[in-house]
Amino acid sequence: REHRIISAIGRTEVPVPPALGLCEDEDVNDAPFYVMEYVEGVVLGDGASTAELFGEEERYRLGESVIEVLADLHRLDPDEIGLGDLGRREAYLARQLKRWRTQWEKSKTRELAAMEEVHEALVARMPEQVGVSVVHGDYRLGNMLVGRDARVAALLDWELCTLGDPMADVGYVMNSWVQPGEEAAAMRGADLAPTVAGSFPDRAAFLDRYVELTGRDVSHVDYYRAFQYWRLAAIIEGVLSRYLKGVMGNPADIEAFRWQVESLAEEALALLRRLL
Repeated sequence: REHRIISAIGRTEVPVPPALGLCEDEDVNDAPFYVMEYVEGVVLGDGASTAELFGEEERYRLGESVIEVLADLHRLDPDEIGLGDLGRREAYLARQLKRWRTQWEKSKTRELAAMEEVHEALVARMPEQVGVSVVHGDYRLGNMLVGRDARVAALLDWELCTLGDPMADVGYVMNSWVQPGEEAAAMRGADLAPTVAGSFPDRAAFLDRYVELTGRDVSHVDYYRAFQYWRLAAIIEGVLSRYLKGVMGNPADIEAFRWQVESLAEEALALLRRLL
């Protein structure tokens, strides 16, 4: 599936590693696999290393490149690039809310009122989906190779890619677009976000440029940010559950996991209350 996606995306302006070949014969490697071309670049992991590698003007240019790549992705016509049947187009949010609510119910390790309150608010205030795009699903600097020219050389990790509401990607990247000195309650270790190095476009500038390039309405962005915080909380709770069951191997800081889930839920609530 990922080979199909990057093969299709690779024929567009969106930078991805070129797909070289797919092998579905399990006798070769015990599983189907594909090979993609090497792309020179660096994956940025934190603010400190980002500041060492790129100067202020370069960091701003990189931020602009991140915005432009996202806009290019969302402007693609799925039918024209051969991905029209990648997934269902309509009711993206409704499907996602159902999926992650089910995941939460199956994996929760305790009752958490904030998670229930957020879910109810997300269902009640769901905006109408406008159009359909290829949605990356995990759009952030940590899933990009950055070239020496301080531009995105390749967008990686397409396993969550589907068709749906492009604002889901916008809300997701906004949550990871941490500003210098920002108290990101839901992100313990927020200093690991490359954007804390400073000199990147801030969230407002990001959204303004995205609107300029796509013409999309981003007035509901706080809803999508809240949704992504809630979704991430459900994902992390699932990881916590597996640790508690002893199926994850190495021990983990259980209290840190619980704290993060609770903080994500509270952050989602705070964003939703801003919509009142």
